[in-house]
Amino acid sequence: MITVKCFARYRPLLGFDELSLPLVPTLGDLLAEARFVALPPDALLAVNQTFADRSAALADGDEVALMPPVSGG
Repeated sequence: MITVKCFARYRPLLGFDELSLPLVPTLGDLLAEARFVALPPDALLAVNQTFADRSAALADGDEVALMPPVSGG
């Protein structure tokens, strides 16, 4: 199993704060699932608190975070 956490505006957009899901091979495979169709392409992605891209491999027990991009001023 993996844990997927949503932050900020992605919580209402995707409809959850945290989910436990079956393991899939990569982050891209996970995000290809229908429940993530509303996730914008510029979302920041992290696996185990390290920024990752969609090719990142996943392992049992991993934590995936989905975060909106940040801007500064």
